[in-house]
Amino acid sequence: MSTNTEHGETTGWVGWITFAGVMMLLLGIFHGIAGLVGIFKDDYYLVGKEGLLVQVDYTTWGWFHLIWGIVVVLAGAGLLAGQMWARVVAVILAMGSAVINVAFLSAYPIWSMIMIAVDVLVIWAVTVHGREMKYLH
Repeated sequence: MSTNTEHGETTGWVGWITFAGVMMLLLGIFHGIAGLVGIFKDDYYLVGKEGLLVQVDYTTWGWFHLIWGIVVVLAGAGLLAGQMWARVVAVILAMGSAVINVAFLSAYPIWSMIMIAVDVLVIWAVTVHGREMKYLH
């Protein structure tokens, strides 16, 4: 399915960009939740802070996750609006999110693996089909 607009052609693959934008919103919310847990209940995690890949206090990680989550939500909103800057930022943030979740694999392994998988899908959708989103707006 393709739609001709005055600016170019949009295919059915543009749905992947919408998916990526929505996933960025969810990833941001998930990072925010992980941040709030780290800030207010740092004994929740499976391993102590000394068992992590990176030696850091969970409260510090909590603030980092919370701020990261806010930035990811903003990038997801920009991506849904078809902004070029949001495509670049989305790829950078998704790569960063994957790295952060690798560092937290020992603290919450299943959650981290799910987040990494969604990050990879976001990167794929934005890099392969991202330019089509600008034709919708």
